[in-house]
Order: sequence, then C-alpha cells, then structure tokens
Amino acid sequence: MPARTGAQFLAGLRGDREVWLEGRRVHDVVDHPAFSGAAHALAEVFDLQHARADRCLVPDPETGESINVSHSIPRSRDDLRRRHDGLVAIAEYSVGLMGRTPDYMNVTYAGFAGHPQEWAINGNEAGAERLIAYQKKLRRDDISLTHTIVQPTIDKALGDAPKAGNTVALRKVGTTANGIVVSGARVLSTLAPFADELAVYPGAPLPPGADEFALAFCIPMSAQGLKFLCRDSYSRPRNLFDHPLSSRFDEQDAFVIFDNVEIPYERLFIDCNLAVYNFVMGQTWWQNIMQQTTVRALTKLEFAWGLATHMAEAINATTQPQTQQLLGEIWTYAEMTRACLKAAEDGATDSGNGVWLPDKRPFTALRPTMPGWMARTNEIIKEIGSHNIFTTPSRGELDDPVLRPLLDHHLKGAGDVGAERRARIFRLGWDFAGTGLAGRNEQYERFYLASAGRNYQMAQMFADRTRANELVGRFLNEPLS
Repeated sequence: MPARTGAQFLAGLRGDREVWLEGRRVHDVVDHPAFSGAAHALAEVFDLQHARADRCLVPDPETGESINVSHSIPRSRDDLRRRHDGLVAIAEYSVGLMGRTPDYMNVTYAGFAGHPQEWAINGNEAGAERLIAYQKKLRRDDISLTHTIVQPTIDKALGDAPKAGNTVALRKVGTTANGIVVSGARVLSTLAPFADELAVYPGAPLPPGADEFALAFCIPMSAQGLKFLCRDSYSRPRNLFDHPLSSRFDEQDAFVIFDNVEIPYERLFIDCNLAVYNFVMGQTWWQNIMQQTTVRALTKLEFAWGLATHMAEAINATTQPQTQQLLGEIWTYAEMTRACLKAAEDGATDSGNGVWLPDKRPFTALRPTMPGWMARTNEIIKEIGSHNIFTTPSRGELDDPVLRPLLDHHLKGAGDVGAERRARIFRLGWDFAGTGLAGRNEQYERFYLASAGRNYQMAQMFADRTRANELVGRFLNEPLS
C-alpha cells in the first residue's frame, strides 16, 4: 500500500495493545483524553505527507508506489537534499517539539537496510536479510515505528550494561518452533501509544559473556506479553488558545516490560550475536539519523528565537541591550546548527554500497553542545517573559463581555498589540518553556542522544588528529638553535 493517510493511521491505533496510564489500562488511545491530542496531531503528520507530496513523497524503488521520503536510501547528495526538504516539512508541523515522529525510525531503518553488510558479520547473514525485508515492509505499509534501546537503571555502581545473571534487562529466555522468547524491560519508548510496532536494537555496547542480551527485532505493539507503562500525561484539553502546544504535542514516553514475548524468526535481526550487537551502531547509523535530528533541532531553535522576539516586541523590550543580547544568543544557536547541518550535507560522500551519508564531523561537534543550547533557550524565554507569562487571561475570560473591556485596557501590549494578541504570545511562550510538557521536553533534549559529557568523550576518542598533530609538530620538531 502507498503512504497512509491520517484516517488510516488512527484506524491502526485502535487495535489491541496493553497501554497503562496512572494505574489504569487504556483500551483506546485515539479517544482517551490524555492521548487524543497527540494521536490526532500525528494523524495530521500522515496527512501532511499528501498535502506536501512534492516534498514528502517519492516513488518506492521497487513498486513505484508513493512512500515517505524518510524511507528512502540516499544514493546521491541530491537525494540527501530531497530527504532534507521532506524532514523539514515534518519538523515544522510540531516546531520540533515531537522528537519521535515516525520519520526518525524511517531514516534509521533506511540506514540499516542501506548497509546490510554491517549486520551480516560473524555469521549473521540471515539476520541481515530479514532486516532488509522488514525495511521494505516498513516503507510499503507506512508503519509508525518506535523503539526502546536503553537498559533499566538499577544500580549505577554495577555499570549501565547488563551482565550475566541480570533478570531485569531484556534477554532471551527460550525458543519455540517459530522464534525466540524474551523477557525483561527496556526504556524509554517515546511515542509508544501512537506506534504500530516496536523496535529493539543495540544501544550501549555489552560486555563479554552478555550474549543473552544481544538482541535486535521488531514486533507489533499488540504482541502478547508486551506491556507499556506511560509516564504522567502532560497533555491538556484541546484549546489552541490556552494550550497551543501541550494540547497536541505530548508524544508520551513509556517503560516497556516484555513478559515472555515471542519474537518470530522473520522479525529477528540479531539473536544473541554479541559481535554484531557491539559493531553495528558504531558504523554508519548515527551520521545517518543526525540529519533528521538536526533538522528537527534547527526548526525548534528557529521557532524559539521567533517566539522570544515576539514576546519582547509585545512589551517593547527589543531596544534594551540586555534583551537584544538574550535574543542574539538564541539566534546564534540556531545559526550554528544551520551551519553544521549544511556542512555535513555538503560534505556527504558515498559510504559504501552506493549509499550517501552526511559528513559526520560537524554532527560530532554539534551532538554534545546542542542539549545545553536547548535548556538555555528555555531559560532565556522565561527571563524575557518575566512576570508577563503569568498575566495571560484565558480564552474564556477574553470572551466574557464584562471582563473583556477591562482586559483590553489593563492587559494590552505595546503599540497596537491588543490584550488578546498579548495573551496569546505569552501563553505560547509559557507552553513552550514552562509547562509540564516544556519540562519534559527540556529533560528529553538533555539526554536525546546520550549525555553531553559522554559525547564529548567520544568526540575526543575518535576525532581525526592529523591536521592538529601537523600544526603542533612544527613547533615540537623544529631545531632549538
């Protein structure tokens, strides 16, 4: 089937799945008050690909049917630019607030399928072939896929990676005629209530002897024994004036329990093969998905800069040097992100198999710095907003015939900014930087691609020192007389 519509996506969500929220099982995520807003927002993302077909859809290379461009395997620099345009259209819908729209996993599995040789090492040729087949299904059925790749934290003194004897982490516990049986838990499954299927693939490397934890597979959300325990909801009732963001963009996060879940062989890509598990994610995965990640981040930073500027203009604060400095700081973060993205895409090369990927060096520099930028941006918006973000009458108060004249007089903005416009601007600012949804998003950004400290360490460990050594060597090796 070709790219799905929003109605088809919502129909797929009504299937059976075990989703829990606040101690109660949710039987219909489409209509439940805590999930309905995001479910329908994602439906609009699926509709968007048809409304913006010129940017979002491309022909399937085998069937010719229309598929989302995020499913495509880039075969040239132009293909990367085409994918860029489609990713921008998706990111703009939620202004980057939804970090796990389906295009993230689409790009991930397109990257995996483009380099099956990375999955075929150490006798895993069959797993690699099954992965290629699954990626075809993913793109042709336009599946909403999410993942869960982080091991549960029990005792940091024992390390983050599970070792033999760990009965909490996800592991293989048996086999059947049709596949394997797994039990254990994983975090953090963002988008879980709104996904059709769940992916498990390597995260952090595993130590020797941890073969039972070395797994990769994809299964339907309705798989028997699969349980999703959602965090508290930050979704608010649909009121686009009072809650312009939190009424639509709470993509949810879930703790996942696998209670003796059967994984059919055709969905199994790594079966206790430690060598493959520890190899694949260190190859081409991350520079591939960093294009999607950076497009989303850039969109979010550009929105934040525009929003903060509107807030300052509403009270005529843009002439104050301290406010200009704060606004310029956000602008700088956005432009540095844009420069890294352009440099990475312009520096794209054939990474093997005729698959083109961006230059990873700009992304390596961006990856540890961006989390701090996101948190700092929220801080700036709250600083510019000051007490004004709390003097924001609701839609109901503005519609009250007695209150409205008073609000028009006492809560107007500078110049021609009326009370309604002012309230709308500052409500948007608070929903972006200060509400429960905003707090979740800030925490999410801090650890979106692992901690900043870990990424700085990785950058130093794997950076190319050739030019730096040449520059230093000139002075260390020159004669001293």
